[in-house]
Amino acid sequence: MLLNPRILATILGCTIAILTTSFLAFLPESNANVLFVAFMASSVISGILIYFILDYLIFQEINKMYDTINRLKMKDFGVSRKKLIRINNPLKKLNDELFVYVAKKEQEVNELKRLEKFRREFLANVSHELKTPIFAAQGFVHTLLDGAMDDEDVREKFLNKAAKSLDGLDILVKDLLTLSQMETGEIKMNREPVNMRQVTKEVFDQLESKAKAKGISLIMSGLQEKILVKADSQRIGQVMTNLVENAIKYGNQDGKVLVQFEEEKKDWNVIVKDDGLGIAPEHLSRIFERFYRVDKARSRSDGSSGLGLAIVKHILQGHKTKITVASQPEKGTTFSFKLDKV
Repeated sequence: MLLNPRILATILGCTIAILTTSFLAFLPESNANVLFVAFMASSVISGILIYFILDYLIFQEINKMYDTINRLKMKDFGVSRKKLIRINNPLKKLNDELFVYVAKKEQEVNELKRLEKFRREFLANVSHELKTPIFAAQGFVHTLLDGAMDDEDVREKFLNKAAKSLDGLDILVKDLLTLSQMETGEIKMNREPVNMRQVTKEVFDQLESKAKAKGISLIMSGLQEKILVKADSQRIGQVMTNLVENAIKYGNQDGKVLVQFEEEKKDWNVIVKDDGLGIAPEHLSRIFERFYRVDKARSRSDGSSGLGLAIVKHILQGHKTKITVASQPEKGTTFSFKLDKV
């Protein structure tokens, strides 16, 4: 039933008139004419009064509140008029609209709080990561300027250390720029047929010296000569470099790093395994965050920026896929992701 003040006033007016007339009917002086006049007078007067109260004091004010909420919803959340709640009962409609609006606002506030926390942590991490190489290079240079420059051996040693610190700073800035460009959509993935076996071989060749320094064997499984996927050659090479380099870095001495390719109906599943110390469960959900390190005391002298896995995640998101990780302490770590077959 359509709920509006005119109908409600009519119903309530008639109800009051019936009750009034019924009461008068018990009086001995009452006759049909008196009852009829009483019924009409009470129904009209009470109906007008009730209509005035409902329309001007309740319905109009509720509708103003409802219209205000609708404008806020359309402005704040981009809700179209077609999606606004259509209910005849004004109180229920107002209650539902308030509930939806407050719920969305609460969600928005929680998201803003999360982003604010992330911003504070990110700024603190960036400041710390930038400060470390800058202070190191600054210390070496000032030491040289204070007189150590005259000693040829000390000069060369300190200049090499300063250069290494500045190289680390350069890597950090480049990775930050890459990550920012990916998030803003400036970097687009140029997906084309790519041979993952060839990409992996090139990564192995590039990291061979690091693997030999730890006695680690780099192994690629499978007999297929070509494993063709749709991917951005440069970016997917960056993904494999980061994953294999991490596997070498955190793998056991004289261990092995295994890259596997599993064929599925529409995809190739790429798996990178190491047999290192593994990652504790409480860290697994955070290892793709910027600057997050499982070992807080780990030295930053290895030249990494702390952004490798964050970049890997964003590159794979650009390929419409995601990376997963499985690990147990003392049993190694496995990273895997899927790419579309050609």
